[in-house]
Amino acid sequence: MTKLNYFSQKVSLLSLLFGMAISCFSQSKEIKLWDNIPGAITAEGYKEEPRIDAQGNITGIKKVTEPTLKIFLAENKGAKNAAVVICPGGGYALLSHEKEGDKVAKWLQSVGVSAFVLKYRLPSDAIMKDRTIGPLQDAQESIRTLRRNADEWNLDISKIGIMGFSAGGHLASTLSTHYNDKVYESKDNTSARPDFSILIYPVISMEDGITHSGSKENLIGKNASGEMVAKYSNEKQVNENTPKTFLVHATDDKAVPVENSINYYLALKQNKVPAEMHLYENGGHGFGLGVAGTNKNWPNACEKWLAANGLIKGPDTYLFAYFKGNGEDGLHLAYSNDGYKWEALKKDTSFLTPEVGKDKLMRDPCVIKGGDGLYHMVWTVSWTDKGIGYASSKDMIHWSKQEFIPVMAHEEKARNTWAPEITYDEKSKTYMIYWASTIDGKFSETQSTEEKGYNHRIYYTTTKDFKKFKPTKLLYEPGFNVIDATIVKQGEGYTMFLKDETKVPVQKNLKIAYSKNLTGPYTKASDPITGNYWAEGPTAIQINDEWTVYFDKYTQKKYGAVKQTSKGWEDISEQISFPAGTRHGTVIKVPAEVIANLKKE
Repeated sequence: MTKLNYFSQKVSLLSLLFGMAISCFSQSKEIKLWDNIPGAITAEGYKEEPRIDAQGNITGIKKVTEPTLKIFLAENKGAKNAAVVICPGGGYALLSHEKEGDKVAKWLQSVGVSAFVLKYRLPSDAIMKDRTIGPLQDAQESIRTLRRNADEWNLDISKIGIMGFSAGGHLASTLSTHYNDKVYESKDNTSARPDFSILIYPVISMEDGITHSGSKENLIGKNASGEMVAKYSNEKQVNENTPKTFLVHATDDKAVPVENSINYYLALKQNKVPAEMHLYENGGHGFGLGVAGTNKNWPNACEKWLAANGLIKGPDTYLFAYFKGNGEDGLHLAYSNDGYKWEALKKDTSFLTPEVGKDKLMRDPCVIKGGDGLYHMVWTVSWTDKGIGYASSKDMIHWSKQEFIPVMAHEEKARNTWAPEITYDEKSKTYMIYWASTIDGKFSETQSTEEKGYNHRIYYTTTKDFKKFKPTKLLYEPGFNVIDATIVKQGEGYTMFLKDETKVPVQKNLKIAYSKNLTGPYTKASDPITGNYWAEGPTAIQINDEWTVYFDKYTQKKYGAVKQTSKGWEDISEQISFPAGTRHGTVIKVPAEVIANLKKE
C-alpha cells in the first residue's frame, strides 16, 4: 500500500468518525410535557396540522393538542450547562417550529447551551377550558420539567432561561412576569421562574396601537376587557424580580411595532432589572437568526451577552496581577484580549491593600486558579521577612483574610523570602509554593559582595489546603545566585523560567530548566532567552499555541516579552504595551465575565 493510499484511507475513516460524532451530537428526541394536560377538553376531529411550504417542507404546526419538548443537549465536558426553552412564534395561530425552533436550538447547542423547543398549545376554546392560560401552563411546566430533570440532562438549575420569537416572545415575557401565577396544580414546589429571558421581535403588549392584533385576538379575544388587556400587557407587569433580559427588534417591523421591545426595556430599567436591547435599522419581522443587513449580528451579540452573564463559557481573556512602586498600595490588575495590549483596571488603583508582614508590602504577586475553583495569591511582604503573604478569592475582587505563612522561620540565618510563586499539580491535587531566599553561610562559593551578600537559591513547600504545609526544602541549586523562578506544565513535564542574578560577570537574564516532576530535580539552566538588558520577574503563558514570557525590564523601567518560535525565542518587547510603572507580576487566563465584573469596580 502506498503512503498516499494509506493517508487517503485514514482521512476517509476520520471523516466517517467525525460525521458519526456530529450526527450523534445533533440528534434530538421529543418528550411529552404532561401526563395529564390541565384544563383540557376532548374535541373530536381537532388534530394537529402541519404547515407545508412549496418544496414540501414542514415549516409550521397548527392545532397543537399534545405539548412536547424537543431536546437538543449541548456537548459538555463535566460542567453543568445553561438551558433555554424556546417558544416559536406564529401569532398564537401556529408554531414556526423550524425557523424559530429547531434552527435556533442547534445554534444554542453550538455555543454550549442546551435547548428545548416547546411545542405549546395554541389558544383554543375547543380544547381548553381557559384558552388565556393554556400556553402559560405549558411554559411554566417546561421550566419545571428542566429543573426536575437537571441531573439527567446535566443542567445548572440556576441557569434555566426562556426564549421567544414574536408571539412566542409574548409567551416568554408572560412567563417572565407571571411565573408565580397559579394556573394549574403543580405536583411539587419546583420554581417556574426563568433565570433569564431572550426576546426576539416579541409581542409584549395587548394595548391597541402597539399590539399585534392577531396574537391579541387569538389569546384574549378581540373585545377583551381592560383588565385582561392590562394583565397580558407584560410591560405593565415587570417588577424587580423579573429575570434579566436580552431584546432584539428591527425598527422597520410593521407586524409587531418596535415599541413593544422599547417599552419592556424601559420597564426593566425602571425596576433596575439588568437588560440589553439591540435595535436594528431594518429587518422587518420574522428574520429568525438573521437574513440580511445588521440584523444578522444579533446571535453574536446574544452569545456575548450569555458569556458576560456567566451563562456560557466565553472566550478566555488575560489578566495581569502586578505591583507598582515599592508595593505599598497593594495589588494592581490589567487585562488584555490578545496578550499584546494591556489596559489597567480600576484606573490603575489598588484592588487589595497589604496587611501582613514586617513591612506590609505586596510585591511580586503571583495568582493562579486552583483545583478548587478559587484564585490563590502569594506575594512578597517585606525585604527582610521570613515568610510570605497569602489570600484567596472567588472573583479577584473579594478576598479572604490575608495570612502570613512563615515558610523560612525555621532558618535562623535566612535573610529574606522573595518572589513567591504557586504551581498546581492536578494529578496529586497539590500546590507547590516556591520562592528565593538567602541563608547566610550557604553556597559561599558563589557569594558576591556586589549583591550585598545575597546568594539566593529556590526553596519550596507543598500544601493541599493552604492550612497545613510540608517542611521547606531546597528546590533548585543551579550553581549561581538565582531568583524569580516560575514553573509551568508543558507536555508531560515542567518548565522553570528563572533569573540568573549574577552581577560579576554580569548576567541579569532569564534562563530555563526542565523536570519530569514538579518538585524536581531540574536540569542545568539553559543559555539566556532574553537580550542585552536586565530582565527579572518572568511569567509565562501559552497564547495561540505559542509560549510567551513577560518580564520586568528593571533598569529600563518598562515591561518586555519573548515568544517561543520554531527558530527559538523572539523578542517582542516593542510589540507589547503595559500600564506605566508595571512591576513584577503574573499573567493568567480568566473567563470574560471575570474581566467584565472587574471593570465595574
